Amino acid sequence: MALLTLTNAHLAFGHVPLLDGADFSLEAGERVGLIGRNGTGKSSLLKILAGLERPDDGNLQLQSGVRVIYVPQEPVFDHASTVFDTVAEGVAEARELRARFEAHEPHEDLDALQTRLEALDGWTWEQRVDETLQRLRLDATGTIEQLSGGTKKRVALARALVAAPDVLLLDEPTNHLDLDAIDWLAGLLTNFRGALVLITHDRAFLDAVATRIVELDRGHLHGYPGNFAAFEAAKQRELDAEALASARFDKLLAQEEVWIRKGVEARRTRSVARVQRLHKLREEHAARREQQGRVRLDIDRGAASGKLVAELEGVSKAYGDKTIVRDFSAIFLRRDKVGLVGPNGAGKTTLLKMILGQLAPDSGTVRTGSNMQIAYFDQMREALDPNKTLADTISPGSEWIEIGSQRKHVMSYLGDFLFAPARANSPVKSLSGGERNRLLLARLFARPANVLVLDEPTNDLDIETLELLEELLQDYDGTVFLVSHDRRFVDNVVTSTVVAEGDGRWREYEGGIADWQAQAARSAALAEAASRAVAPPPPQVRATAETVAPTAAARRKLSYKEQRELEELPARIEALEAEQARLAAEIGGSALYTETPQRIAEVTGRHAAIEDELMGLLERWEVLSNRT
Repeated sequence: MALLTLTNAHLAFGHVPLLDGADFSLEAGERVGLIGRNGTGKSSLLKILAGLERPDDGNLQLQSGVRVIYVPQEPVFDHASTVFDTVAEGVAEARELRARFEAHEPHEDLDALQTRLEALDGWTWEQRVDETLQRLRLDATGTIEQLSGGTKKRVALARALVAAPDVLLLDEPTNHLDLDAIDWLAGLLTNFRGALVLITHDRAFLDAVATRIVELDRGHLHGYPGNFAAFEAAKQRELDAEALASARFDKLLAQEEVWIRKGVEARRTRSVARVQRLHKLREEHAARREQQGRVRLDIDRGAASGKLVAELEGVSKAYGDKTIVRDFSAIFLRRDKVGLVGPNGAGKTTLLKMILGQLAPDSGTVRTGSNMQIAYFDQMREALDPNKTLADTISPGSEWIEIGSQRKHVMSYLGDFLFAPARANSPVKSLSGGERNRLLLARLFARPANVLVLDEPTNDLDIETLELLEELLQDYDGTVFLVSHDRRFVDNVVTSTVVAEGDGRWREYEGGIADWQAQAARSAALAEAASRAVAPPPPQVRATAETVAPTAAARRKLSYKEQRELEELPARIEALEAEQARLAAEIGGSALYTETPQRIAEVTGRHAAIEDELMGLLERWEVLSNRT
C-alpha cells in the first residue's frame, strides 16, 4: 500500500489551472524527483502533500501513522537560537511528552504517555539529536545568525531527519550548497530509509538520487521510472511520437500549446549539435591559449585590444592570516567561458574581482584588456519593478530591441526566453521566482556587454530554461565568468574551469567539472606511479661493479608478468570498447526503459565506468610499451 495517495487533485490561481485532475502516489523507499517549468505549481503540490495547503478539489490519503516532514526552499529559524535547540525542534513532541511524564502531574495518564513516548523513541531524543548533528557536521553550540546559507540548509535537514519521518519532502535542497555539500547530500538521501519527494533542477543531482521522475506539465503528472538520464531518453521518444501526431492537429491550436510542443522538441533535437559545438569551442580555446602563450611578448598592447580580457602573473591576495589566492597565473581571452569552482568561502569572488581589475593583488601583476563592458547577473536580482510589464522591463518605450547587429521585436525576443506573446503586457509581479530570474536573463542579454559575470544563475530556473541558457552562453561572442555548483550546467557551458585546491592554490583545467575531476584523478594516479618507480631500493649487501651493471640493465626490461600483461592489453581494450558500444546501443534504444529502475541504473552506470577503465588500460599500455 502506498504511503500517501493524491487523487483527482485540482488547484487553480485565477484562470490558470496548476493541477487539473492530477494523481500521485508514493511507495515506501521511493525517491521521486518532481520537475516542470517554472510557475507550473510544483511547490504548491509539495505543500499539498505535506498537508500545509488544500487543493480546490481532490483527496489526499495517508497510510495510518505515516509521518511527513516538509523542508521549504528558505527554512524559517529563530536566529537567536542555538543549532542544538533548532535541530531539537524536530523532536518537539517527544520532548514535551517526556517532560510531562517526568513532572508526574496527578491528572496525567502516565501509561498513555509512556506508550506514546516509546512509539516516538522519546526517551533518548538527546542522543538522536547529537548523532544527527555529528552526521551532518554541525556545531551544536553555534547560533543560527552566525551560519552561512549552506550551513542553514544542513540545519533544516537535520531538524527534519531527527524526526525520523516516513516521508521527506524537499524543495530545492541544493540551493546555497557548494559541490562538496551537494555530493554529501546526494549520499545522505541515497541512504535515507524513508520515501522522498524533492523538487530540484540540478540534473546531475537527480541522476545520483532519483529512482523515479515525475513531470508536472499543464496540470497533469507524468511518471517515468529511473533517474533523469532515463527520463530524457523516454521523453525524447514521446516527443518524437508527438511530433508525428502534431501534423494532424488543427492549425488553429493555441499558439502557446504549439510552442510548447515544437519549442521543446527543437531544443532537444539540437542537443547533439550543442555538444559538438562545445567541443569545438574547447578546441579553439586550447589553441588560442597556446598561440597567445607563444607570441604574447611580441604582441603590441594596442593591437591586442578586445582579444585579451585579463593576464595574471603570480598574483596573491590575503586577508589577515588567511591567504585567499596564492601565486596564481592565467590568461583569459575573448570568447573564453570560464567556470570558477570551489567551496563556499574559498575566495571565488575575490579572484574574480582581481581578474576583472576591480581589486589589486598583494603581489604579482594583473593586465586587463581595453573596452571591457561588464554585465553582472547577481547585481540585477533586485532590479525588477513589480508594476512594470515584461515588455517595458526589456525595452522601455519601444517595441524593438537591438541585439548586437540584429533588430528584434520585443514579443519575439520574450518568446526566445519562453514567455508567450500574451504575457508580454503582464506585470512582473505576476511571475514566479523562476520566471523572474528568466526575465532578468532576458534583460541581461539585451544589454551591450562583452563580459558576462554570472553568479549562481541556475537557482530557481527550470530544466528547460537551463538548456536554453546553455545554448545562449555557447553562442555568446563575449567572455563568460560563471560561478555555479550545477555540474551539468558547468560541463555544458565552460571551456575551462578554475578550481580552488586548498591553501589559496587555484589551478585552471581545460573543460568542465567532469573534465577537471578526470584530469585530477589521472594526474594523482600517474604521480603515485612515478613516486613508486623512483623510490630508493631497500638496503642491500654491497654489490661489486660487475654485478651492478647487469642488475640495472635487467631492471629496465619488462618482467615476464609485465610482458604477458602487455600482450593481453589490446584484447582487454577491444573487449571494453565492444561492451561500451553494446551498452550505448542499449541506452539509445527503447527496450531498456521498460525494465526496472535498478536495471536502467546498472546499464547507465556501467557505461560511464567503462570510460575510466579504458583510460587506465591505455595509460598502462603506454607505460609498458615505453619500456620495451
